[in-house]
Amino acid sequence: MTLLAVRGLTVGYDSSRQNRPAVDRIDLNVHPGQIVAVVGESGSGKSTLAHALVGLLPDTARVHAGSVTFNGQRVDHLPDRRWRRLRGRRIAYVPQDPGSALNPLMTVRAQLTEALRLAGNRPLGDNALTEALNRVGIPAPDRVLGRYPHQLSGGYRQRVLLGMALAGRPALLVADEPTSALDTTVQKTVLDLIEDVAAHDGTSVLLITHDLGVAEDRADRVAVMSDGRIVEDGPTAQVLGRPQAAYTRLLLDSAPRPRATRPAAAEPLLEVRDLSKTYPGTVAVDGVSFTLGRASTLGLVGESGSGKSTIARMITQLVEPTGGSILLDGEPIAVGCPRVQFVAQNPYASLDPLMSVGRIIAEPLRALRVGVAERSRRVRELLDDVALPAEVARRRPTALSGGQRQRVAIARALAPRPDLVVLDEPVSALDTVTQAQILTLLQGLQRKHGLAYLLISHDLAVVAASADRLAVMRDGRIDESGTTVDVLASPATPFTRELLAAVPGRLAAPR
Repeated sequence: MTLLAVRGLTVGYDSSRQNRPAVDRIDLNVHPGQIVAVVGESGSGKSTLAHALVGLLPDTARVHAGSVTFNGQRVDHLPDRRWRRLRGRRIAYVPQDPGSALNPLMTVRAQLTEALRLAGNRPLGDNALTEALNRVGIPAPDRVLGRYPHQLSGGYRQRVLLGMALAGRPALLVADEPTSALDTTVQKTVLDLIEDVAAHDGTSVLLITHDLGVAEDRADRVAVMSDGRIVEDGPTAQVLGRPQAAYTRLLLDSAPRPRATRPAAAEPLLEVRDLSKTYPGTVAVDGVSFTLGRASTLGLVGESGSGKSTIARMITQLVEPTGGSILLDGEPIAVGCPRVQFVAQNPYASLDPLMSVGRIIAEPLRALRVGVAERSRRVRELLDDVALPAEVARRRPTALSGGQRQRVAIARALAPRPDLVVLDEPVSALDTVTQAQILTLLQGLQRKHGLAYLLISHDLAVVAASADRLAVMRDGRIDESGTTVDVLASPATPFTRELLAAVPGRLAAPR
């Protein structure tokens, strides 16, 4: 029996300037207890498909053709009132970002109670709430119920969201990039929970993801989307092991692969000695020391809260250390030193939407009192460096894709001609193909300009593909360090072995 049957579904947006629909004549089946992954780049139509299946298309979207049948009932044109009865009880939805999906003004208890009420569950006392949180692997739920979302880690927020979605024991769970913002070990925990629900409760799962490793690890079937259409669909082993479509092969080729060479010794550029940062009641960084060679890359990996980003902020002088020293060419780094630049995680948040791209890139040069003519020449040069056309200088960030925005952020960082660039999760917000393009760009710029990179990431596969050396952080300290190839081949600590084991799929392994 088919639980979800999609036939010829076509969805378009009224505001779109393109004639091509966002979802174009899609056919898709999901059977009871089955996990089906829909994979593809950003803009391929994955999220529009997910929203159409759960009745959450925006007012600007229209179902132009086709049908969606759930458990034998047509649902593609249900009125909102009927959808509200169905969604949360029989069909559940988990969006990508739990930070924006949860109400910041309501406690977990209030939000979970509302979810249980909408799902028609009785009773609604603390026992039911505790059971819902226990079900998604939250220990000591009594301590969580009274908290607000901002008081929880990303992994806990995602588990709360999953607990709310599963409150009505739905027949179908639609999960839209449910782990893309999570570190590797928390990602594994959340995916384990989803897989357990499918195996033990018979819940069907439609898993929307750009991560082929996640699809390979968890899905029974994979459907590959490109430009609104499904270009390949079949059993996971067949689609990922023997791909027929050129686009599927492109996705597979874009997956990050570890380096297999040991780096030559490099002259030290950055020296971090016994660095520490303490906040009231919390030790964020505890006696960290490492060296980064000129024109080389050091990858700093670890779970959320391990201290990686705090180190990045101290090196870029955004946070003052409590103790220790940071030396560049043997001298303490001064505040505002142009030789050290920063590229942030989220290109959507790090660029001023009211400024033109040209002005954004020129901003550091203006601070250094570079003349107007030289600034204009340098902007053109930098856009060429990051493979963007000169006309982009006149556009604003809102008119660019995520990958283009990150190229702009990189160009801005390169404007003062730095020796060191600190990259804090520079590709985590991007799909696999765009990730590969940005990582390739960074490697090319490193060779051209002799740049040193401190690459901070929770994604061990990304760091393994880019870094000469690797340092693994845990609880504010470096748990293990060495050349990337040595750490990957022979991890010395249980924690590093746990991180490696949590990397999804064979796609993280060397070719």
